[in-house]
This record gives sequence, structure tokens and C-alpha cells, in this order.
Amino acid sequence: MNGHVQDKASPFSIASIVISMTIAAIGSGIMATYVPFVLTQQGATWAARLAVPALAFGGLLGCVLAGPLIRRVGHARLFACSMAMVIIGAVLVAADLPPIWWIIARGLYGAASNVNFIIAQSWLNHAASNEWRGRAMSFFYMTFVLGLGGGAWLFGQISTDGNLAPLVVVFVTALSILPIGLTRLPNPPAPASVSVNVHMVWRISPVGLVGVLASGGLSMVVQGFTPIYATLNGVSQGEVALLMLVMQTGLLFIQYPLGIISDRLDRRVVLLITCGLIVLAGTAAVFVTFSTFILLMIVFLVFGGAVETVYSVANAHANDRADPGDFVPLSSTLLVAWSTAATIVPLGVTFLAPAFGQQTFIYAIILVAIAYGGYIVWRLKERGPAPEAERENYEVRSAQLPNAAALTEPGATNPQSRTH
Repeated sequence: MNGHVQDKASPFSIASIVISMTIAAIGSGIMATYVPFVLTQQGATWAARLAVPALAFGGLLGCVLAGPLIRRVGHARLFACSMAMVIIGAVLVAADLPPIWWIIARGLYGAASNVNFIIAQSWLNHAASNEWRGRAMSFFYMTFVLGLGGGAWLFGQISTDGNLAPLVVVFVTALSILPIGLTRLPNPPAPASVSVNVHMVWRISPVGLVGVLASGGLSMVVQGFTPIYATLNGVSQGEVALLMLVMQTGLLFIQYPLGIISDRLDRRVVLLITCGLIVLAGTAAVFVTFSTFILLMIVFLVFGGAVETVYSVANAHANDRADPGDFVPLSSTLLVAWSTAATIVPLGVTFLAPAFGQQTFIYAIILVAIAYGGYIVWRLKERGPAPEAERENYEVRSAQLPNAAALTEPGATNPQSRTH
């Protein structure tokens, strides 16, 4: 079956998967901006902040449960079920319930969206041939992230009086089921289970493991708290939407060039440069006011793009040093590490913000970047430069999506399944 699919599949054959997930990303971008904006405007800033770790914790549960559920009902059925959970979450928000239900809704979305992503990536890995799989996955990441930005921009065009925005999310989510539901691609084998081996991953790449931990906190903090920060400073709905859209373009303008450079330099050096960019952007974000909004957007573009870079380059550095047989536990452990940090760090920011003010999330990002940068310097002194032969080709990845590459392979011990 696998060989037959590889012979028949073409780049066009995966269009239904990419289209479905891009449409779903538009709904996600709307909700990711709508929830913090409305809750903050209503005076429930505590709920807007708690919704960030709730999203990450739901994502962790989704990543753990995806494999068993796919084995039970198959990819297509579970995709429809998880999209139904996204719709349920949007309906809970639209129903004008107390803020605690909005937090629950974000947790449901986190679980469902990660299940959807693992399903989509599993299908892509199964359908794509070795010759163009890397390009297909990079294109998938970029369209998904740009879909998130497009959804944020669309939020700026929708009135927040009433429940039109969550109803639009219900509509686009239902629409996203159609392309992948009608695909003729056969169901791939069930993905591998999540197997966590922190000791093994630490032995393979301490810098990679710590980098993924850092990026989990960095990504959820900058993406989750930026719209809250902007809203608290009286920024209009349209400007909040534009700010979130600009942040997503950091994938193109910051991550991609630095990722290409990491193919030519020691990735740890690139990670150190990236930490420096985060500290510089964070420092600028503390002092640049919303009265100079264009300058602020540039600062947050660098902010978001540099955070994305930490995730993708740290992943690549870990994969450089892993044997093919270690790929499943490596990817699973990085997945759990990212999700755990993405839950704990925003939770800490949520509880510290009342004492330290609106810019607490910026201080947290700067501190994490300084700590990680210091650790990289220490490792460079301890181990020295990495041999060039250890490096593999860089792929674009997003810190807003789970590190689920190996989970999409049924056995994942075959070296041929590991393409970069």
C-alpha cells in the first residue's frame, strides 16, 4: 500500500489537506485574537491570560491522545470529530457564557487543533514522495501560519458587538472539513505512540532540548499575551488585528533567512544570534509606545519571527545529532517538552502580571532568551564547534504547531522515513 501511494501521489494530490488546514487556520486566527480582545475589553483580563495556558495544556492532551484515537476510528473520522470540537468551542464563546467557559473553550480548541495537525501531517508524510516531502511540509507550515495571520486580519473587519466573529469561526471550520473529507487519498497507517525519554534526548542534544523548552514558553507568551497587551493600551480592534497579522510574517522575514544561515554555520551560533534578537526586540518593545504604531509593529515582527526561529533551529539541531532509530522518542519528547513549557510559562506570567504590570510577558521573554543564550555560550565552550557533516538541510517549522513529525510514521525506525 505504501509503495503504491508513493508511486501515484503528486504535489497536487495533497492540495485538499493543505486547503483544509489553511481554512481551519483562518478560524483559529480569528478566535486567537477575538478571545483576548473581547475578554480584556470586558474587564476579564484574568480570563484572557488563563486562556493562554489552557490552550497549551489542551494541545498537550491532544498530542498524547491523537495516536490512540486514530488507531480506534481512523484519520478521516477523527478529523471530522476534532473539527466538531473546534465548533463546540466556538459555540461556547458565542453563547455569552461566563469567562470560565471561554477558558474551557480554548482548552478544547488546543486539544482539537493539535489532533487535526497530527492527522494532516500524517497524511502529508504518507502521500508525499521523498523527493518533494520537505518542500511540501515547509509549504504546509507557511500556508498554515499565513492562514493564522489572515484570520487575525479578518477579525479586524468583523464587529465585536454580538457574536458574529465566533459564528464566522463555526462557518470556516465546517467549511474546512469538506476538502479533506472528500480527498481520495487512502488513510495512512496509525501514527506512532508518544514515548518520552528525556535522558536519551538530553544525551543527543542538550541545546536542542533546552531550546524547544524555551521556545514553548516564548511562543505561547508572545502570541497569547500580545493582543491582551495591545487591548489594555487602548489599541483599536483593527490595529490589534494588524499587529497579529504582522507578527505571523516573521516566519518569512526572520525565521527563513536565519534557518538558511543555520545550514552553513553552527546552529548553536545561529540560536545565540536569535536570542540576541529576542532580547533587543523585547527591550525595544518595553520602550516603544503605541503612539508610534508602525515602529511597534516592526518590533513585534522581529519578536515573533525570532521566537519561531528558536523552535525550528533547535529542532533541526536535535535532529542533526539523532540516529534514525531514535527519531520517534526524540520527536515525542520534544513534543511533550514544548507543550509543558507552553503551559507553565504563560501560567507563571498570568499570576505575576497583576504584581509586575502589563509588560510582564515581555520581561519573561527577555529573561528566557538571556537564560537560553547563556546556556548556549556555556555549551559552545564545553564542546566546541559542531562538525559540518552532522548538519542536515533546514526545514521551515512553526513554534505554533506541535513537533509531531515522528508521530506521523507508523514505525519510524526505518531511516528512509526520516527526510530533511
